[in-house]
Amino acid sequence: MNWDTKLYDNHHGFVSKYGAGVIDLLAPKAGEHILDVGCGTGDLAYLIARHGAKVTGMDSSREMIAAARDKYPFIVFDVKSAENFSYAEQFDAVFSNAALHWVLDYTGAVRCIHRALKPAGRFIAEFGGKGNVSNIREALKKSLEQNGYTQVANKSVWYFPSLSEYTSLLEHNGFRVIFASHFDRETLLEDDGGIRNWLKMFGQSYLKDIGSDETEAIIKQVEEQIRNSNFKNDTWHADYVRLRIMAVKQ
Repeated sequence: MNWDTKLYDNHHGFVSKYGAGVIDLLAPKAGEHILDVGCGTGDLAYLIARHGAKVTGMDSSREMIAAARDKYPFIVFDVKSAENFSYAEQFDAVFSNAALHWVLDYTGAVRCIHRALKPAGRFIAEFGGKGNVSNIREALKKSLEQNGYTQVANKSVWYFPSLSEYTSLLEHNGFRVIFASHFDRETLLEDDGGIRNWLKMFGQSYLKDIGSDETEAIIKQVEEQIRNSNFKNDTWHADYVRLRIMAVKQ
């Protein structure tokens, strides 16, 4: 994906807003070295650093990393893929917010995170869980199929596991899970673009090769399908379902 970092920062600030709660679970300490996997434009890495921890951020998007380096030049940011990364040193903790549902080689990611941690190091993450944006996904798939894009509609873009699936994955790869929660979090899309901007940002893997006129038609069809469920008090909402995890390396 080619991320529009200005659209991301200006219209999807809820990503970092809700991530602040995950930092509370991380409870970073002064002097710790913490790896932020899928750091985006660096806002949460900065909040972690404010606790006195040394932070290294990584993201597979060159656009995101360029923006992060520009905003926070005193933090180290690397272009690396969560599916296959390594560092010469090990970290006290690995943190990740709203990123791991983009990683289809989820086993590879868990193994890389395990290797990156010191013994007894902790892994704290939040990302989309089973049922995440199901209304939006079902409407988009239906609209794509109706417009002749059946193959595109059936692409695998996200990984939204159940709580039992992901905790089992962690346990089979050397972690002890000490906290896990699977919960609904309906999220207000505050900008005027609403679902339209959400689809252009997060659904671009489905829409990028479709002409602009057809894309507009598809977005309008999605809006109409989910208006009763996702448009409330004159504002669009995303039907988010999240997994929040804390585990330690055994």
